[in-house]
Amino acid sequence: MANKVHPGETSSSSSTTTASYVSSKQETFTIWMKSLILNGKGCTVFDSNGRILFRVDNYNCKSRDVFLMDSKGEILFAILEKARYICTLNFIFKKLLVLKFWEGHRSKKPDEEEVKEKGAACFKVSKRFGISRGHLTCEVIEVGVNKSQCLCYNIERCTRNSPWKIADKFGTPMAEIKRKQSTSGVLLGDDVLTMVVEPFIDHSFIMGLFVVYSLINCRM
Repeated sequence: MANKVHPGETSSSSSTTTASYVSSKQETFTIWMKSLILNGKGCTVFDSNGRILFRVDNYNCKSRDVFLMDSKGEILFAILEKARYICTLNFIFKKLLVLKFWEGHRSKKPDEEEVKEKGAACFKVSKRFGISRGHLTCEVIEVGVNKSQCLCYNIERCTRNSPWKIADKFGTPMAEIKRKQSTSGVLLGDDVLTMVVEPFIDHSFIMGLFVVYSLINCRM
């Protein structure tokens, strides 16, 4: 790549000393849609100081499970692909309709017993139907300790070249992702993105939604 992904990028041994992924000010990150692992799929996320903050290394492209990690490789979210099967009948044929959705589980990949015991995931993402070509909207449900604490968000992109926007159900922006520009205003490759996250928003949660959206668009 002719242009640097980030002017101050460092090796994967770098780590952020931030105790929390929530900031009181707007934060800007650089996303490189490349894994640190050779021949692996994923992405690497740098903070404004050029330190690696998040990473996704998809070793097995056939796996339905993807893991969002911190710079040290500790799992922050396990992203699990799920499916609902709907059977439709007529007089001659039986048709099976598959509806995909994604779940984000905190810290580690949950086994089946843990899922049954603890219940719902931290968040669920499903693709909305009836959207015109080139316009994709996803619905996000963030699950609290009980159902009364559930919060809804939207991920939306109007065209292939427009920014991705994440907003709450009232339309209040939470984050925006678009192609990164150099200091001279030149667009970098389509595998280098800028993510702007609003204050008091969990960066790891936003990154988890970005990972799901990338999986939906077959970019990871």
